[in-house]
Amino acid sequence: MTFATQITLTRLLLVPVFAVLAVYYADSILKGAPNETYRWWAVGVFTVAALSDLLDGYIARHFNQHSRIGEVLDPIADKSLVLTAIITLSVVQWGDDWSIPIWFTVLVIARDVIIVGGAMILQFMNQRVHIDPHWSGKACTFLLLVTLGWVMLKIIPLSPLYPTCVTAFFVVLSGYFYIREGVRQLQEHGHAEPKT
Repeated sequence: MTFATQITLTRLLLVPVFAVLAVYYADSILKGAPNETYRWWAVGVFTVAALSDLLDGYIARHFNQHSRIGEVLDPIADKSLVLTAIITLSVVQWGDDWSIPIWFTVLVIARDVIIVGGAMILQFMNQRVHIDPHWSGKACTFLLLVTLGWVMLKIIPLSPLYPTCVTAFFVVLSGYFYIREGVRQLQEHGHAEPKT
């Protein structure tokens, strides 16, 4: 296990820590005595976990620490962190109007299920999957982090609904591009007829 993979594993272990701190903070709000320490610890843990993604990628590339387990764990850790944060912040209230709408959480999960399901179909049909990251997917990831930061930091005195709607557009857009690429690969291997 390389050092880069150990960082990835640490990120995965920080996911439940963030969730527990987020729930404790929400519980303190319900009790009428918001404990901001829980919130700042949750923000800190999330930030460290998110930054560790950049760190392990840098180390893997510049010190030739690529490993099969790292390739598997990295996307799992990334998705676990973002989805846990989205689900947690849509289920618990961090104050009046400081939560993520349930419809948005369902949209994000549905897109990821469709992408993973499509990749499994491609793997089964073509015996390989090669989908390069699309700019819309990168924009979607960035905007997901912005939306989560908007809710967690509570600095901007505007409802999180604004960044949520913008991010939702890119969730749908990136899902469309990935589905289109999957269909193209199926057609390329003769498994689907071109559709209008």
